[in-house]
Amino acid sequence: MKINLFPQRRDDALTVSKSGDVLTINGEQFDFSSVPDGATIPAGSVPCAWIVGPVDRIDGEIHLTLILPHGSNPSEAVAFPEPIIDPPDGVIEVPFDPPVAELQEVADVDA
Repeated sequence: MKINLFPQRRDDALTVSKSGDVLTINGEQFDFSSVPDGATIPAGSVPCAWIVGPVDRIDGEIHLTLILPHGSNPSEAVAFPEPIIDPPDGVIEVPFDPPVAELQEVADVDA
């Protein structure tokens, strides 16, 4: 599986987990196991606001793009994320910036 990330200014969060060709995105399951090799699900056909663009199976692997929400001043890792390639089953770590309040708490502890 290859997951590209599309950064977008949003106040909500993204959680993703994987089990084979099934992705659970913010608690909702999307099963791509029936997509044959070489096939494409056109953009907008998957009923998920987090998936942008088409979903393809290329050489047996699902390729898709997910929105990556970020705050008003994203770090470089969030603003320019690397694709997630062949993630293991389980929770998928997506780049994120801790909320400003958490950063302030860390700064207060370090002071």
